Amino acid sequence: MGTWNNKKLDLAAQYLQFLATDKMSAEEFSKAFYKIACSFSINADREFTLVKIEGLEENFTQAVSLFENLLKNCKPNESALSALKARIAKSRTDAKSNKAAIMSGLTAYARYGQNNPFNYIISDAELNQTTSAELVSILHGLNNYPHKIIYYGPKTLVTFKPSLQKIHIIPTTFKTPKIATKFDYAQQNRNKVLYADYDMVQAEVRWVRNTNNYNAAEEPTIAVFNNYFGGGMSALVFQTIRESKALAYSTFAYYVTPDKKEDSYFSLAYVGCQADKFNEAIGAMNELLNQIPNVTENLNNARASIKKDIETARINQDNIIFNYLDAQRKGLNQDIRKQTYSAVDKIDFNQIEQFHNQNLSNKPYTYCVLASEKKVSEKDMAKYGEVQKLSLKEIFGY
Repeated sequence: MGTWNNKKLDLAAQYLQFLATDKMSAEEFSKAFYKIACSFSINADREFTLVKIEGLEENFTQAVSLFENLLKNCKPNESALSALKARIAKSRTDAKSNKAAIMSGLTAYARYGQNNPFNYIISDAELNQTTSAELVSILHGLNNYPHKIIYYGPKTLVTFKPSLQKIHIIPTTFKTPKIATKFDYAQQNRNKVLYADYDMVQAEVRWVRNTNNYNAAEEPTIAVFNNYFGGGMSALVFQTIRESKALAYSTFAYYVTPDKKEDSYFSLAYVGCQADKFNEAIGAMNELLNQIPNVTENLNNARASIKKDIETARINQDNIIFNYLDAQRKGLNQDIRKQTYSAVDKIDFNQIEQFHNQNLSNKPYTYCVLASEKKVSEKDMAKYGEVQKLSLKEIFGY
């Protein structure tokens, strides 16, 4: 259960650290955790809310009890809420002047359309009207919804379970969360340009195209393709556009894997260049998107790099559990790296070219352009598709 179920979950999560109970102030809670070398955090993401308690095993019961007490008995604090709202308002103002944030919003608009995960947040009016009572009610009821307990530590399950049951009280019947908001993927049937005006001498362009739903069998090919084509300084995109042609100060291209099996892959390419090289840089990227060169040395390096990364990577501590849960979301029952490691040496250029032709070559894209209207004209942008200029309100949702 996350912000797609309830937009105000994130606000409630941030609010908790400033709250007190009848018997302990917020400062006393903070000191109590510090004294036992423990800490807690609560983070509401789009589809999950994660409560995390860390510390010495010998203080496990005390730490969890402290958190459960705060969650169950926290009281409204109007001054804290006012200060939190002010900080959020400031961060929203800052975001609108942050070109990375604006580009993220353009990308989400390209992937999903006008209603998208990036701008699915409470409006300024909703934020101002939110009360302490609403947020405290969300916090008091958090344990009443279905949740998983993730434990990493020295206790066995036989000893851990009863020790937790004494201090983590759950209802006889869980409540059902509100149905999560769903976002439909936009279809790139023709070239289109989404444009936001930003006062700078550079121009930034992203190519976005949704493709197919997740397929585990494609993981090895995608890994080699990304390393070979656009995934780093030794990849074709960087070597061609930045090193050989000197058309961009930064560039990359990826075929992005979704987090769960129901979701779509998408291709994402990028160039950041001087505004006077706008057309040349786009032409160079389009050339690579439409026709992939065969460079044997690069392909050998791509395969070797993937194997080396797998050989040296270590999934440890509680990341073992999170990695397992991530695999479940993709419908996997084993570590996908095993499949990738054994397959990469068998992937040749013909397979890479076929993958490129099926998913990238001569396909329509949505171009996300961030540039100054004084430096890049709409006439130039219109060469690549119908231009839609977006306001910051349309991008951010506030």
